[in-house]
Amino acid sequence: MPDIFVNYRTGDEESAATMIARELARRFDNERIFFASNSIDPGRRFPVELVRAVEECEALLAVIGPRWAEVRGADGRPALEAEQDWTRREIQTALDRGVLVIPVLVGKATRIDRTVLPDDLLELADLQYRRFDHRNAESDLTTLGDTLARLLPELSKADRDGRAARERTEAKSREKSARDTRHIRMRTRDVEQRVRGGIGNFNGDLSGTFVNEPQGPVNTGRGHQYNAPHFEGDNTGVQFTAGDNSGTVHQRFERERRRSDDGR
Repeated sequence: MPDIFVNYRTGDEESAATMIARELARRFDNERIFFASNSIDPGRRFPVELVRAVEECEALLAVIGPRWAEVRGADGRPALEAEQDWTRREIQTALDRGVLVIPVLVGKATRIDRTVLPDDLLELADLQYRRFDHRNAESDLTTLGDTLARLLPELSKADRDGRAARERTEAKSREKSARDTRHIRMRTRDVEQRVRGGIGNFNGDLSGTFVNEPQGPVNTGRGHQYNAPHFEGDNTGVQFTAGDNSGTVHQRFERERRRSDDGR
């Protein structure tokens, strides 16, 4: 059972109708789109097939170009005036059944003129329409397909483009999550390496400089560098000395302590 019936008038905008039908078939599956020249098998009775498809569809697209109301029949009169005109009959059947009918105005076609419509199609002039322009074919086809997917839940389930878009969004979300995880792991590993291997700067709750097992002269504050690990902050004096304390710093400290004792 087709979901979408593509209605058009021979001699008006067959090429636009063909493009619309092909794109919708690609996006939603060929069996869900009825297009008379493709959907009726050879040997089948086309009047029966047309009526059946209109009665079973969920939406009808009335493709209307600039010559839609001007094309004339074999009798020389506008084809639209003939009660047996198939373009007219298909739209009338859909309207009578309460099927969703969407006029698709092609190119320079403007809003439908009520004065050219037979009484049984007057409702067509009041329906909200979509536009299709060959110059913006890709964008207009996407908009039309999005509209149908939104209005027809069953059609939405078969929407290849919608499924592909969801898969791309999910893939990007997974990639972002993986990048964030790698970034956190790298930061954690970097901090661990700094703690194990030597000097690291900490910000946040911890401040200052951390030194673990220095292998050479170290000076983290103001003053001269001595040949021994030496930590000096805002306060004077030696705050912490690691390693071999028998060098210059230790001797200087002993001399300063003795002077202080003699001064007492």
